[in-house]
Amino acid sequence: MKDLSNFRKSYEKSELLEHSIPEDPINLFHKWFHEVIDFGGVDEVNAMTVATLGLDHFPKARVVLLKHYDAEGFVFYTNYNSEKGKSIIKHPNVCLSFFWHSIERQVIIKGVAEKTTANQSDNYFASRPVGSQLGAIVSDQSEVIPNRLYLENQLALLEKEWEGKEIPRPENWGGFLVRPVSVEFWQGRPNRLHDRIRYTMEKDFNWKIERLAP
Repeated sequence: MKDLSNFRKSYEKSELLEHSIPEDPINLFHKWFHEVIDFGGVDEVNAMTVATLGLDHFPKARVVLLKHYDAEGFVFYTNYNSEKGKSIIKHPNVCLSFFWHSIERQVIIKGVAEKTTANQSDNYFASRPVGSQLGAIVSDQSEVIPNRLYLENQLALLEKEWEGKEIPRPENWGGFLVRPVSVEFWQGRPNRLHDRIRYTMEKDFNWKIERLAP
């Protein structure tokens, strides 16, 4: 067994203090997101982990790509009939997390997911490359398939069928909007005394700001 007890680094690149943060977590997320872009060292800044409670009552986490965020929340797209999609529809309380190692930061978002409007999903689907559009149609996401060749053959058939045509969005494919109820910002600090600031949505729709022990 590999002993990892000596895998350590000291986090010293930044700090997170109450006097320098906005009242709204979306504004701080926006600031951090663009600071990560400017700092570099992360291939896909919008990669995030989505954790759900499955129909089998086991939690499951997987990485997806954030495609939009604003004051309402955070949007990603998927097949609604996938394991992920079915889990979210049954248990809409989800957790999103970002880990930006180059700048020693994490963001953890608890929220309630709902489907985006058909118009929003249509617009995003239309913006995707043709290959990605056809891939969404070909893949019965999370279902067992015989082999890789099965997918490639199905794709080849669809490429011929839809050549030169506008490809409609499948009804079982679209977006989820996660409306946050809690957003935690984690900044690595020396001696494992990390900064943790949590925003919690209150009944009056204002955000309560608290510091958590590391």
